[in-house]
Amino acid sequence: MNLSNLKNHPFGVEAFFESSIVLAFAVPKEQLEPLIPDCLQLDTFQDRWAFVAVAMVQTKNLRPKGFPKFLGNDFFLIGYRIFVRYTTNQGKRLRGLYIIKSETDKKKMAFMGNIFTHYNYTTTDITRVQNNSNVEITSKKSNFKINYSEDNEAVGLPKNSPFLNWKEARRFAGPLPFTFTYNENKKEVLIIEGVRQNWKPKPLKVNDYNFEFINTLKLKNHKLANAFIIEQIPYYWKKGRKELWKQNEDNFKASLTF
Repeated sequence: MNLSNLKNHPFGVEAFFESSIVLAFAVPKEQLEPLIPDCLQLDTFQDRWAFVAVAMVQTKNLRPKGFPKFLGNDFFLIGYRIFVRYTTNQGKRLRGLYIIKSETDKKKMAFMGNIFTHYNYTTTDITRVQNNSNVEITSKKSNFKINYSEDNEAVGLPKNSPFLNWKEARRFAGPLPFTFTYNENKKEVLIIEGVRQNWKPKPLKVNDYNFEFINTLKLKNHKLANAFIIEQIPYYWKKGRKELWKQNEDNFKASLTF
């Protein structure tokens, strides 16, 4: 196998998500367009808002698909991703994610992740502290913090969210079925499909948050649109598949209508 092909997710991977916390920020779409490749279109709401999300996932027994659990490893993963769409050469429209930054709490995950993916993992510290129903997850190195409540009270949408209700917000809860990577030199799109079971996001009450990486994007007029937690989820990623991107009529129409 060509060593460069190792990065193209050459085998399936499975894991158990003990928890996945997703915060999605609504951003005027014009500000996110420069951050995605030409082959993708932003997945928008009301043709005005695009979304960048932070996902914090506690994984258990992450391993190549089909390997026994005892060969797996437990990692905390942080992903910053933009919600996008892609139109295949067959005209099929896929909804998914474009990753702009990835972090983990273990050097082993960063090392292996950077061999087999294009996600450019870096390592960081993660601290989780629980005080009654309040949970705080922080990182000194990455300068982020989220404080949320685990109580069962009815949770309202974040203040100033563009969504009218949780049903609308649920469409942008992630993770979406596909993740895309683009090789501009080869005009090649790598498509990775995720498969999950029992995916039931619950609205999350966020008391406080700060993500330095989001701040570095220098976005204006962005707002927290939704926050969800998903727990106890079997999950796996299929082997990546590639196709040459062709700027055809369907792609062009898609860029106008999404």
